[in-house]
Amino acid sequence: MATENHSTVTEFILGGLTNKPELQLPLFLLFLGIYLVTMIGNLGMITLICVNAQLHTPMYYFLGNLSLLDLCYSSVITPKMLVNFVSEKNIISYAGCMSQLYFFLVFVIAECYMLTVMAYDRYVAICSPLLYNVTMSHLVCFLLVAVVYIMGLIGSTIETSLMLKLPYCEVLISHYFCDILPLMKLSCSSTSDIEIIIFFLAGFNIIVTSLTVLVSYAFIFSTILHISTREGRSKAFSTCSSHLTAVGLFYGSASFMYLKPSTASSLAQENVASVFYTTVIPMLNPLIYSLRNKEVKAAMQKTLRKKFC
Repeated sequence: MATENHSTVTEFILGGLTNKPELQLPLFLLFLGIYLVTMIGNLGMITLICVNAQLHTPMYYFLGNLSLLDLCYSSVITPKMLVNFVSEKNIISYAGCMSQLYFFLVFVIAECYMLTVMAYDRYVAICSPLLYNVTMSHLVCFLLVAVVYIMGLIGSTIETSLMLKLPYCEVLISHYFCDILPLMKLSCSSTSDIEIIIFFLAGFNIIVTSLTVLVSYAFIFSTILHISTREGRSKAFSTCSSHLTAVGLFYGSASFMYLKPSTASSLAQENVASVFYTTVIPMLNPLIYSLRNKEVKAAMQKTLRKKFC
C-alpha cells in the first residue's frame, strides 16, 4: 500500500496529548474513567430501550442507534489512546492508521445524519402529531437509519481514499489519533486540492445536516408558541430539549475542527476540540437523554425495581 503511494512510510508515531511523563498516568486514569462511563452509559441506554416496551417508539429507536454510534466511534479512538499513555513508543501501522481513520469517519458522519433524523422525528411528532404513526412507520424508520449508515460509509470511503493517495515523508502525527488534518501535514506533496475537497465534503455534511436541524426546529418552535397552555408548551419543549443540547455540543466542536483551514488554529486548540467530540460527547449523550427525559428515568426505575425486588 505504501509502495503504491510512492511513500516509504509503513508506520506512524502518534504524538499524543502530551509529552510530559508525569501527566501520562493521570491522563490514563482520567480517560479510562471517561471510557468506562461511556461504555456503561451507552450500553445501558441500548439495553433499557430494548427491554422496555414503552420505549419501542421511533424516537427511542433513533436514540438507541445514536448510543450505538457513540459507543463505536469512541471505541475506535479511546482504547488505542489508553495504550499509548502507558507505552514508550506510540506506534501505529500504516494500515492500522488508515483503518482507524476510516471507521472513525464512518461513525462521525453517521452521527451527523442521525441527529438530523432525530430532529425530523421531533418535527413530525410536534407539528403533525395526528400523522405521526403513519409518517414514522417501522419501514420509514428502518430506511432513515439505513440512509444514515450509508451516508457514513460513502463519506468515509471518499475521504479515506484521498488520504491513501497521499505520499507521506514524515511519521510523527501531532495528534492522539489518525485524523485527516494531522495526516495531511505529513504529506510530501501539496495538499491544497485535497484540502478543498475535504473542506467541501465536511461542509456538505455539517452545513446541510445542521440547516435541516435548524429548519426543523424553526417549525417546532413556531408550533410550540401557538400552543395555548403553558403546560402544553412546556411538555412539547421538554421532548426536544435533550436533542437540542446534544446537537449544539456535537456540531459546535465538529465545526471548529473541520470548517476552517488546517493552519487556522493551534495544536492545543485542535486537541481540546477533538477530545471533546471524540471522548466527552459520547459520554455526555446518554447522561443528557437520561437526566432530562422523564420516560427514560421512569423506564430506568421500573427496570431497577424488577431486578432488585
